[in-house]
Amino acid sequence: MVSPYNGLERRSFWKTGVSETHPLELTDIYVKKFEIGRNDRIATAGSCFAQHIAHRLRQRGFQVLDSELPPPDLDTETAKRFGFRLYSARYGNVYTVRQLLQLIQECSGLRRPSVTVWEKNGRFFDALRPSIEPDGLCSVMAVVEHRAQHLSRVRSMLEQTDLLVFTMGLTEAWIHREDGTVYPTAPGAIVGSYDPLIYTFKNFNYDEVLQDFLELRNLLKALKSDIRFMLTVSPVPLTATAGHEHVLAATTYSKSVLRAVAGYLAMSFQDIDYFPSFEIIAGAQARGFFYESNLRSISAAGVDVVMRTFFREHFGSVESVAETPHNEVQSARCSVAAIDALQEVFCDEMLLEAFAP
Repeated sequence: MVSPYNGLERRSFWKTGVSETHPLELTDIYVKKFEIGRNDRIATAGSCFAQHIAHRLRQRGFQVLDSELPPPDLDTETAKRFGFRLYSARYGNVYTVRQLLQLIQECSGLRRPSVTVWEKNGRFFDALRPSIEPDGLCSVMAVVEHRAQHLSRVRSMLEQTDLLVFTMGLTEAWIHREDGTVYPTAPGAIVGSYDPLIYTFKNFNYDEVLQDFLELRNLLKALKSDIRFMLTVSPVPLTATAGHEHVLAATTYSKSVLRAVAGYLAMSFQDIDYFPSFEIIAGAQARGFFYESNLRSISAAGVDVVMRTFFREHFGSVESVAETPHNEVQSARCSVAAIDALQEVFCDEMLLEAFAP
């Protein structure tokens, strides 16, 4: 019998591609769309999971841009606490596509948020990156000046970027009612205070996320015409939802929308690739193996498998016990574990657990 399914690869069938596949042996899930050169200037942004990608690329000696370096005498842990070396600038976690779009619009002089400063205990914070200065600043003007410098650095970074690696995290957000400014955290979660007359909950749909990214792409192409994009979807579930659904249903909606948008973009544009970190961690073949006991945090082993898949396809090499000297494996594991531990600190959304009953 002739069938269009005759002769397809093992990866095309659920039985051979998923149910009979060990979580550590999912080797053919990703086929690169374009090459990434050692000299390509890479910028990273997104949700907490993107921190792992930036760290591993730096570890491999790639040119990951960093437009806001820490002071030379600042120790590593303190630097990370103040938002240095997490991404390519000190913008903190960028959970939604709309948030990234508005950042690009702002540093391009195309928008000016009406509320950019929140207060707590007499100290002042950048509302659009509230965890960057943990102790706050002494005045509103100091925050405004810091933000102006930050925006200048972000624009300079974007003008140099050959590849933007962006991890889509959430569809849920808190926005300013009047001008639609998206904040990375709910007002009052870290700093500031919640006023329902000023702020409201927003859950973006497929069309909104897609249109936001298309506009974002156009803006970045105007800054650097040959920029390319690597999209991923964070496998980290929501800590909490402000919607009316169960948090599991809310997580499924959020990740489904983001995955669908990323898939459409990757199919539609030659300069956009999709890397399936979400599927590697959250797929059925993983059997929950890569989640910690809270079923939310990603284990160091999970990060290892994700990045091994990425490096194998792009550079023909992997990080594994069989191919790496013992001391290097131990070093890599320690550094991944350290980042894994720091994720609790540098993932703003995690702070919502404090409000759980």
